[in-house]
Formats: sequence, C-alpha cells, structure tokens
Amino acid sequence: MTQREQMDQRRGQWRITVWEEENFQGKRCEFMMECPNILDRDFQKIRSIKVDNGPWVAYEYPEFQGQQFILEKGDYPCYQAWSGNSSYRTEHLLSFRPIKCANHSDSKITLYDCQDMMGRKFEMCDDYPSLQAMGWCSKEVPSIKVNSGAWVGYQFPGYRGYQYIFERDRRQGEFRNYNEFGTQAHSNQIQSIRRIQH
Repeated sequence: MTQREQMDQRRGQWRITVWEEENFQGKRCEFMMECPNILDRDFQKIRSIKVDNGPWVAYEYPEFQGQQFILEKGDYPCYQAWSGNSSYRTEHLLSFRPIKCANHSDSKITLYDCQDMMGRKFEMCDDYPSLQAMGWCSKEVPSIKVNSGAWVGYQFPGYRGYQYIFERDRRQGEFRNYNEFGTQAHSNQIQSIRRIQH
C-alpha cells in the first residue's frame, strides 16, 4: 500500500456530515476531524447529522462544552434522534469530535465507590443496562478508570438520562471525581454503562 493510500484510508476512518436544518436540509458540511465551533464555518447550528464512519461525541456548546451526545454510525434527522432517552434535550449542537480509542471488542473499565479511584472497585468489559442489577450497590459512581476502549455512562438505568463519555486517551483514562466526567456533570449518578461501537 502506498503512503497516499494509507493516508486516504486513515482519513476515511472518521466521517460525519452535518446540516443546519432538521431532516438533512439547508447548509451542509462534511468533516473527517474535530470541529470545535461550527459557528466558524458560517453555520448557525447543527440540526441533523449523518455519521458514516467512526463514533463521535457532539456538544451543545462550542469548544466541546456542555451536554455530551454519543453519535455512532447512522442517521440523526433531528434532536430526538441524538437525545434518545435522555432527560436532557438540546435542539442543536455546536461542536463535535471523533472518539478515536473506541474498540468494542477490547474495552475494559473499572468503577470505584470512592473518589480518586479508592475503595471498592468493579472491573467490567461488557455492557450493563443496570449497574444495580449487576451488583453495584449505589446509584453513584464517584470515580472511573478506563483501562481500554471508550464507554458511555448514563444517569439512569436503561441507557437513559445525561450521557458521559469515558475514553482511554482522555485524562489518561482517569476520572477521579464527577467534575471530570464533563462540563455538564452535576452529580456522580451513573446507573447504566456501555461500550462505544466502532
């Protein structure tokens, strides 16, 4: 494989197309790398999305701030599609980036019942729609260590509520307290968790 073919293959690993209006209408733009502020591209907002390759995380504000929304391969014609069962809905997104360390077949995460990765721990390598059903004794997860891959934690059982993205290549995989879960994190309540699909 030539060097150019290798570069083309890497570039195609992440591809997302965004539209300014719902149902894939209005101004559109394709990206293969992060976009810290869609306003810099003369967009007012993002209202629909198509993910061709790779998992992405989108944010309600510029510079990867605010509520996080996981975007895996597929079509998102309106905000209900990316909000899913979230108790928090935003009708538009303003920044997004690829999740480069996602590896569904090789993902491992450790949950701790105290901050700073202390106390009782539970290692997992599978999806859990209810942490309490699998034996976690609390609605809260004070700290997390991502050993490999990328995960999305949800505020409520059944993959509902606020979403928190946990990646091995961010913060060296260490989330020592809920303030490090994301800029929108108001508590350490996580009741379901799953591996991010790639």
